Amino acid sequence: MVSFTLNDKRVSVDAQPTTPLLWVIRDHVGLTGTKYGCGAGLCGACTVHLNGKAVRACQTQMSEVTGKKVVTIEGLSKNSSHPLQKAWVALEVPQCGYCQSGQIMKAAELLAQNKKPTREQIVTHMDGNICRCGTYHRIIAAVEQASKEA
Repeated sequence: MVSFTLNDKRVSVDAQPTTPLLWVIRDHVGLTGTKYGCGAGLCGACTVHLNGKAVRACQTQMSEVTGKKVVTIEGLSKNSSHPLQKAWVALEVPQCGYCQSGQIMKAAELLAQNKKPTREQIVTHMDGNICRCGTYHRIIAAVEQASKEA
């Protein structure tokens, strides 16, 4: 059994220490907001927070999670009221939407560290989270908008 805090709730799951966190979140716990993208840690679709740091859930083993705090897109806010979530809707950021939970979680890490990032800081921080639809200009605009509210 592996025990950790997931979205402010203590959970214990029967998983091997080498099991990727992504599969525990999706298959053991049943939260499907965190997406499987590439499985190699290259796209960012599976981004979650581990003790406040954005990590790729597909590359994070359960042995690294024991006793720690994990936050997924479902735990970012109880009613989609986080400034990033509101900006994403207001600016109609997603097209297909597949990468968006990972994009939001990566952006949330930035705003937690830097309440008023510059455009250049946003672009640098978000580098590595891939949007196949190419809505990068809307993603940047949404982070800028959310930073005004945060």
